[in-house]
Amino acid sequence: MPTGFGRLWTAQTISSLGDGVTHAALPLIALTLTRDPMALAVVTAAGTLPWLLFGVLGGALVDRWDRRRTMWVADTARAVLLAIPAAAAALDVLSVALLAAVAFLLGLGQLFFDTAATAYLPELLRRDPALLERANSRLRGAQTAMSGFAGPPAGSALLALGRAVPLLTDAVSFLLSALLVRTLPAMPRPVPEVRESLLRQARAGASYVFRDRVLLGLALRPAVGNVAFLAVETVLALFAHDRLGIDTYGFGLLLTAEATGGLLGAGIASYLGRRLGTGTALTCTAAVEGLAILGLAAAPNPYVAGLALAVCGAGMGATMVLGPSLRQAIVPGHLMGRVASTSRMLAMCAAPVGAFLGGWLATTYDIRTPLYAAAGLLLTMTAVTASMTSNRRVEAALRAAAPNGGPDHPASEDPARESAPELS
Repeated sequence: MPTGFGRLWTAQTISSLGDGVTHAALPLIALTLTRDPMALAVVTAAGTLPWLLFGVLGGALVDRWDRRRTMWVADTARAVLLAIPAAAAALDVLSVALLAAVAFLLGLGQLFFDTAATAYLPELLRRDPALLERANSRLRGAQTAMSGFAGPPAGSALLALGRAVPLLTDAVSFLLSALLVRTLPAMPRPVPEVRESLLRQARAGASYVFRDRVLLGLALRPAVGNVAFLAVETVLALFAHDRLGIDTYGFGLLLTAEATGGLLGAGIASYLGRRLGTGTALTCTAAVEGLAILGLAAAPNPYVAGLALAVCGAGMGATMVLGPSLRQAIVPGHLMGRVASTSRMLAMCAAPVGAFLGGWLATTYDIRTPLYAAAGLLLTMTAVTASMTSNRRVEAALRAAAPNGGPDHPASEDPARESAPELS
């Protein structure tokens, strides 16, 4: 691995620890303000709305901007932003509306940082598929360990010291990440596409995803998955408290169980890809996620719920290594920001639907109903996308992107990419 990867890994590890603190603390802070499932859904959905409003345009901007600079500026802005709810909490003027507004702006910062990081990594690793898989495994493993394993218990514990404390902890993590990102090596910008407006470039990136079956299949999995997972996440704190009898600290441990599985899944992702083929491995991990959520819905006690979340986390961890690595290996460099943002936009735009669906189902029917609905969605998505990311299509896409074919050439003669537009 290049030296710069170690600094990128360290930056994201520190930031992920802060994210884990906030991930556990934010719903618990919201619960101190309201018990209304729909109000909780508003806070959850607000952080995903920037992807709906600015996702594709954000990717086009990242393809124009210096990607390293975009990352550290986004992290610095998020650190400053978190000081606002921390001050409000300290002054006892915090509200659901303020939490939702901050969640929205944090989501906007995440849009630019994640898109830039996704586009920066292939350039840093010279678009080597094996290095990309190893790098994403390490990044995902660290993210899971920090944001899911170490962060949530820390967030629950810090919340006992005051509502402002976990928010300030996350702000510090963003500042440290920004300082490290600034030391990364600079990469040349992609060749600009002259005489094209920002909107036209954004449409070209979106079209590239929708007309390529492999990329579309990779994008649909997290899109449908986010409807399901946000439906679960919206009611999970309430479900854990009311049905499983879990207290504040126990909720942090429940999230840690999911993170433990995610860490395992990220670690074995490369093995699964080699053993089963990337396409088959992605289908298997998606099926595991659906069955695990079904087990969570039927869980009679916290121990079964924790096991179900651990299994679900393992499936998610493996999926989030294999899918992005494949995308980064087959997408031309000058389109990487737009393709990444389009794929992420589909996933994040689906999240508000899941959040409101979860709140509505819990209010109208029962607190377990969103979990059963989520399991059904995940299993249906698995069946629909299995052929789109089959081993045959994946291998054909990798061959088309091989250096002898030119990494920036769409390779329209390939059967897996026969309808991809000529954009070079």
